Amino acid sequence: MKRVLVIHYSQTGQLSSVARSIAAPLEESANIEVVYEELRPVHAYPFPWPFVRFINTFPEAAHQVGCELKPLGTNPDQDFDLVILAYQVWFLAPSIPIEAFLQSGAAGHLLENKPVVTVIACRNMWLMAQEKVKAHLERIGANHIGNIALCDAVGTAASFLSTPLWLISGNKGPFPLGIPAAGVAPEEIKGARRFGDALRVRLTSEQALDSDVLQGLGAVRINEGLIASEIVATRSFYVFGKLFRAIGGPDALLRKPLTWMYTVFLLIMILTVVPVSALVKKLFAPLMRKRIAKQKYYYAQPSGESREHI
Repeated sequence: MKRVLVIHYSQTGQLSSVARSIAAPLEESANIEVVYEELRPVHAYPFPWPFVRFINTFPEAAHQVGCELKPLGTNPDQDFDLVILAYQVWFLAPSIPIEAFLQSGAAGHLLENKPVVTVIACRNMWLMAQEKVKAHLERIGANHIGNIALCDAVGTAASFLSTPLWLISGNKGPFPLGIPAAGVAPEEIKGARRFGDALRVRLTSEQALDSDVLQGLGAVRINEGLIASEIVATRSFYVFGKLFRAIGGPDALLRKPLTWMYTVFLLIMILTVVPVSALVKKLFAPLMRKRIAKQKYYYAQPSGESREHI
């Protein structure tokens, strides 16, 4: 009997739906046991998420400060043949509950020397968060064999409006004025079963469970126009996060007015720096073709962008 551990945390429930879609073919196998471990912060993050509290979370997320978690339901000394680690992206970093888990001793026990598949469901930017998760997995000694990233179907411009509206209202949409529904498309979530099918074949056969297991299945798509924007925004979150944290913790009185000031700055940056950097990259693309191709290949690993087996 093979054993699979699915570790996840999701405010809206979308990521948990993705994780269960992937794990469904595994659960359907008589030779595989699937164990779900939902991370539970001691002080829950609300959904809907009040706007000021949402923005006020970025300093800790950007500085990879974890939160206190309730004890796991899974004994860290148990042995698993595969771990699926499903996480949200908060301010271009792994969500704070996932960060807390990855910094814990339990993560070391459960992930060391184990094949790990990371799963992301997000708006559109996930590369820098994945770099942080990869660093944790390398430190722990896990074997990162695959990454799956599902992004909002409506595109960058529309999701700039729809995703925040979803988070602060609890309503996924569609919204007035033609603003489309937020989130990963239902057919994308349903289609994520193909990854579970590939994992099931490896777990129930003599084939090795290694880094080619998800290749050719379109597990990730790299938006080359957002790479530079992610790097710039990550640095901004870190620098301003340092200022916020110097004032005090999330409940510090001065952080609330500073949150509104930073929101204005953030909107200006998103409306100017992001499109300008994308335009500059597009204009210089002919001169940077090799570098861009190298970046796309690097960030797409270990699953790759190929869809030849779909």
